[in-house]
Amino acid sequence: MADTKKYGAEQIQVLEGLEPVRKRPGMYIGSTDVRGLHHLVYEIVDNAIDEAMAGHCNNIIVTLLDDGSVSVEDNGRGIPVDMHPKLKRPALEIVLTTLHAGGKFGGDESGYKVSGGLHGVGSSVVNALSTKMRAEVYRDGKVYHQEYKRGKPAYDLKTEGKTTKRGTKIFFTPDAEIFDTLEFSMQMLLVRLRQQAYLTRGVTVSLLDERKKRPADDLTLPRLYRFFFDGGIAAYVRHLNESKESIGSPIWFEKDTPDGFVEVCLQYTQSFQEHVVSFANNIHTTEGGHHLTGFKAAITRTINAYARNHSLLKEKEENLTADDVREGLTAVISVRLKEPQFEGQTKAKLGNAEMKTAVETVVNEKLAEYMEEHPGEAKDIVGKCSLAARARLAARAARDSVIRKGALEGMTLPGKLADCSSRDASECELFIVEGDSAGGSAKQGRKREFQAILPLRGKILNVEQARLDKMLANNEIKSLIIALGVGVGEVKDMGRLRYHRIVIMTDADVDGAHIRTLLLTLFYRYFTELIDNGHLYIAQPPLYKISKGKDSKYAYSDEQKERILKELGISAKDTQEVSEEPIEEGEVEQAAKPKQAKVSIQRYKGLGEMNADQLFDTTMDPEQRTLLRVTMDDAEAANATFTTLMGSEVAPRRKFIQTHAKGVKNLDI
Repeated sequence: MADTKKYGAEQIQVLEGLEPVRKRPGMYIGSTDVRGLHHLVYEIVDNAIDEAMAGHCNNIIVTLLDDGSVSVEDNGRGIPVDMHPKLKRPALEIVLTTLHAGGKFGGDESGYKVSGGLHGVGSSVVNALSTKMRAEVYRDGKVYHQEYKRGKPAYDLKTEGKTTKRGTKIFFTPDAEIFDTLEFSMQMLLVRLRQQAYLTRGVTVSLLDERKKRPADDLTLPRLYRFFFDGGIAAYVRHLNESKESIGSPIWFEKDTPDGFVEVCLQYTQSFQEHVVSFANNIHTTEGGHHLTGFKAAITRTINAYARNHSLLKEKEENLTADDVREGLTAVISVRLKEPQFEGQTKAKLGNAEMKTAVETVVNEKLAEYMEEHPGEAKDIVGKCSLAARARLAARAARDSVIRKGALEGMTLPGKLADCSSRDASECELFIVEGDSAGGSAKQGRKREFQAILPLRGKILNVEQARLDKMLANNEIKSLIIALGVGVGEVKDMGRLRYHRIVIMTDADVDGAHIRTLLLTLFYRYFTELIDNGHLYIAQPPLYKISKGKDSKYAYSDEQKERILKELGISAKDTQEVSEEPIEEGEVEQAAKPKQAKVSIQRYKGLGEMNADQLFDTTMDPEQRTLLRVTMDDAEAANATFTTLMGSEVAPRRKFIQTHAKGVKNLDI
């Protein structure tokens, strides 16, 4: 029996004020990694967007400051500063230091009719997770300000000076005790701020970078971006499709319903992937929700009804499926409602069931009207969907063949696969290796208990430009799908995954990079769950082997090579004489100490140049290797990149290459 005497009222912990936020930050911002860090900015920006949606603000400026802090300024009404009648503290202090305090609950004319900063906790959460926050409010010709340290006021609200401005400016410095990183990415912020500008017509959203030391990924970006889109989500759809061949013009419509305001824009393209994004009160609902469900149901029903009524589908033909009508579809769904119910503070999914009916009704009505008024474009859309249906039937036969083959050959699997002996998927690893030579070294050097090797012959098919039926006719892709064990398409089952680590291991040259890109395209388009669940990795083989006498060290970058040579006492003059051919090793003697052991450098351009022991020690040994986990924090940017690099349109790819050519280092051709 447990000792109940020691468990009494004194053991019950009560967290006051903002202490719960600091104790469990993940509950409020999702995580404490780079995503959680940027979520702080989103929360403050959301409050400014709420002012814009209420019609009180048309300018928002986000600034990355050199001291590591961020400021967000708007020209809205300014957070109230008068004394709260019950709490006897200024409203500004209450909003920034109290959970569930804000102008988002009353629903009267002075508060917010619709709001993205849902729970009234956003600003106070940012305050709690910052070492320092400063709020400046410009109201009634005066400047009010107050500072806070880790959520607690540093001094009482002060009034200082006069101003003709109005609005709010929030400065905050994230707390190093909370976050894994304090480095903001302009790339990540751009996507979110651009979205907000598209969704809120008539509002200018600016991002300014004043940092002297910028992250490597931000060095090529301008320091100032200003977004203003009078076309709203129609402009957004054009932006999403700028690297694709479109069918007709964007189809835009909006309607105010008793349950909320619905705005939709859609456009078909000649690509094979769908790209549908949904928002509720300007919050990106990454996991969808009832508004997205209503849209998908309506578009399937409407296109089928039009096709039947105009004899574009034969009597014996089956109805188009949801997948058929969404192939090549780009759409933005934006709803605004008074009392949104999100799942979790990070608002990934909308739970309001009434929005399914609202969106479904609006799309059924407006899309049907558009198709009747634009019969040529409607016919092209139905033709695109019908082609997808025929491809689906062909893909089903090909997919069933792959699944059937995998089942029949289940014990042997693909002939080229060197499987591991363990059947515990959580400890098993699959290395996808370029070429038979590297595959041979990997098979000899691996740990057979948990490491499997699948060599690829040549380059796999570019799935960005191929449907599922053509993809499944490719032997290399077919072998990979059978090896994974999860199936593909409609019958995909991630519970049958045979390896919880899937490692892409290619050469450090142009061909290796191309093969890696082709594989990443395959996983991104058809096995996104593997990326979302953290199963996909990229191996990091060494670029150089540096030998001095009997001792050898490996360098994984040019910078590391220079550092090792410096440790060995080799001068810059000597390193220039070192041969870096892939197989012939050059030797150089140290000029100052000619009697010491010679130093040689070998440049690896292919994994096949390593013997089995070297490959295992440097690239496959769990105790020593470095693996890069593939993540997809920014799905929109990922989609645009894959479309640009691997799609059928040449002009966007040429522009991308011209833009980034100067940033390429050590290109081996």
